[in-house]
Amino acid sequence: MLLAIDIGNSNIAFGIYGAGWQHRWRLNTVADKTSDEYQVLFRSLISNHDYSLEHIKQVVISSVVPPLSPTFLHMVRNMFGVEPLLINAKTDTGISVKIDNPLEIGSDLLTNAVAGYVKYQDNCIVVDFGTALSITVVGKTGVLLGASIAPGIKSAMKALSSNTAQLPFVQLEAPPSVIGKNTIHAIQSGVVLGYVGLVESLIKKIKGELGEPVKVIATGGLAEVIAPLTDQFDALDPWLTLEGLRLIAEKNKQESA
Repeated sequence: MLLAIDIGNSNIAFGIYGAGWQHRWRLNTVADKTSDEYQVLFRSLISNHDYSLEHIKQVVISSVVPPLSPTFLHMVRNMFGVEPLLINAKTDTGISVKIDNPLEIGSDLLTNAVAGYVKYQDNCIVVDFGTALSITVVGKTGVLLGASIAPGIKSAMKALSSNTAQLPFVQLEAPPSVIGKNTIHAIQSGVVLGYVGLVESLIKKIKGELGEPVKVIATGGLAEVIAPLTDQFDALDPWLTLEGLRLIAEKNKQESA
């Protein structure tokens, strides 16, 4: 079986794949946790679902938190006795990257692009609602054309509450009306509905530049908050990044065989 690990700034998503996704989890990212501490968490979660560590024969990792990359490499080698595949700009992903400096592309954008393109085999836009809002654009020939990045909705909410004396941190959900009748609904209107407008505007502008039909996918931990509030998405897949990791791992496994 395959273990795929996606290390983000806010969450670590990971899952076990074998004849389909067996189980998937999300943890809070803690950059200063040690390899031993993460090993305890992973061992407990995996074992609690009756999976044997011995069944994990391949591990693939995407990390946008540099201090945690060596931590997880060490953890994987200790736990499973395998050498993990750590995705970077030089990894053979099956798609080409046509940006000014391909070496600066994030592994999360790469894996999202792969999963989106394999899903549709056509022009696609992947909107990832994480710590950052990232929008990755892939052309119909399997070329990563570029991206758009903005602060994530949770980051914006935290900034608003921490930098103002009287505004509280509120739940990330749509208010009953865009015209807020109290402080909580006013903040939800500005942040949640405001992000809907941001996403819709960027998607429409990207479609306009491409000038061709495009499939749009929402993913990430907060995708389920925003996606139902707009008609711009063709698909909602909160675990799309893990699927991209699986596809890249499978490709590299075949090439090394």
